[in-house]
Amino acid sequence: MTVNKQLEVSAIRSGTVIDHIATEHTFHVANILKLEQEPATVLVAMNLDSKRLGKKGLIKVENRTLTQEMVNKIALISPKATLNIIEDYVLVRKIRVELPDKIEGILKCFNPNCITNASTGGIQPKTIFYAESKHPVHLRCHHCEKAMTGSDIGLL
Repeated sequence: MTVNKQLEVSAIRSGTVIDHIATEHTFHVANILKLEQEPATVLVAMNLDSKRLGKKGLIKVENRTLTQEMVNKIALISPKATLNIIEDYVLVRKIRVELPDKIEGILKCFNPNCITNASTGGIQPKTIFYAESKHPVHLRCHHCEKAMTGSDIGLL
């Protein structure tokens, strides 16, 4: 007797599917998307089998296009993720997220002495980091030149 086990998840008419998320970062990606701000059909799945990652996360969001800032944040925490753009139930574009060479305004420098962490009259310079390596992620602060990797990296 052959048993066909298949999990069926309904397709979305239009929107974005974020696939190949590092399974441990699935809910971090969901937080980046700020899903609570607008009503949409959302599917969040994790620990799915993946030939490429072993286990992966997946998020489907109907009627949502991601901003470049969201894509950059996803690339920081899950650099192997892919974005699938869906229109009228058809995959129209598949994009692998890529960390830009220069990252502005989305990270916090972990160095407490960095000028971006000092409150001087309410004016703080925008954080700027340069990607010295993208796999694994290795960043350097423009202002204090401290290097950041792994758990040092904190989103604003």
